Amino acid sequence: MQTGPKKVTKAVIAAAGFGTRFLPQTKAMPKEMLPLIDKPIIQYVVEELVEAGIKDIIIVGSSNKRSIEDHFDFPSEDLVRNLEAGGEKKRPLLEQIQEIANLANFVYVRQKGPYGLATPIACAAHLIGDEPFIYTLADDFFVAEKGRTKQLIETYEKYGGSVFACKRVTEDSEYDRYGVAAGEQVDDCTLQMKTIIEKPGKEKAPSNLASVSGYLLVPELLSYIEHATSEFDGTGELMLQPIVQKMIDDDYKVYAREIEGGSYYDTGNKLVYLKTVVDFALKDSEIGPQLRCYLNKILGKS
Repeated sequence: MQTGPKKVTKAVIAAAGFGTRFLPQTKAMPKEMLPLIDKPIIQYVVEELVEAGIKDIIIVGSSNKRSIEDHFDFPSEDLVRNLEAGGEKKRPLLEQIQEIANLANFVYVRQKGPYGLATPIACAAHLIGDEPFIYTLADDFFVAEKGRTKQLIETYEKYGGSVFACKRVTEDSEYDRYGVAAGEQVDDCTLQMKTIIEKPGKEKAPSNLASVSGYLLVPELLSYIEHATSEFDGTGELMLQPIVQKMIDDDYKVYAREIEGGSYYDTGNKLVYLKTVVDFALKDSEIGPQLRCYLNKILGKS
C-alpha cells in the first residue's frame, strides 16, 4: 500500500528521440538543443524543475545526445578565457554559462529497450530507487506564475499518489495527440482519475482534460513497468498510460492536475516550434518591440 508523501528531489527527462520532424537539422544536433532565443529548449525544462526544488536530474538519451551533456557541464577553458578577455561587458555571459553546470546534479543514461514513454523510466529505475520522482519530456513545457512541477508537488503533498499535468483541450486535433483523463473532481483544479485513454479521438474521449508532458510518479510504478516490459511482445510502443491504468484498477491513487496560471508550449514539430520562438521573442524586453514592428511591417500593418 502507498505510504505518506516523501520529499520529491529527483526527476527523469526523456531525451532519446531522433527528432525526425526536424531533419536534416537534427542529424547532428538533438532537437532538445534547438534554441528559444538564447537558451536551448531543454534548459527551460531543467530550470523549471530546479525552481521547484529538484536536486538530481537523470537525462535518458541516446548516442547522438552528447551536446546535452556538454551544455550542462562546465564551460571549456578556451571559452572562459575568451569571455574573461572581454572584461566587464562579457562578465554577465561568463556568469550565466558557469551557473548552468551548478543547476543540479546531472546523470546521463542511454536508453535501451522498446520505443515508448515507459522505457526511459525503466532505464532510470536503478537511480530512482524508492522515491517519488518527476518525469517529463525535453521538448514541451509550461510557463506559469507557479511552475508546473511546483503545482504537481503541491497536489502530491495534499493528496498523495501520482499526479499528471493536464490542460484543457483547445483544438479537436489534440484528442489524437494526448491521453485524456476522466474521474472524480476533488478540488477546482484536480480530479482523481478513474480512467485515462491514450489518443482516443474526439468521439471516444472521456473528457476534455488532456495529459501533457509532466508527471509526478510514485516508486510503486517501477514494478508495474518491469512487469509490462517482461510481457511486451515488441508490437507498437511500451506506453505509460495503460500501465498507470492498471495501477488505478489496483486502487492506487492517481490525480490529474490542471496546470493553472500559465501557457503550455509544445516544440515537437516545425510549426509549433516556430510559434513558440515567436511568442518568446515578442515577450523578450530586448528584441520584442523591434520584432513586433518587423512583423507588423511584413504583414502590412501600420
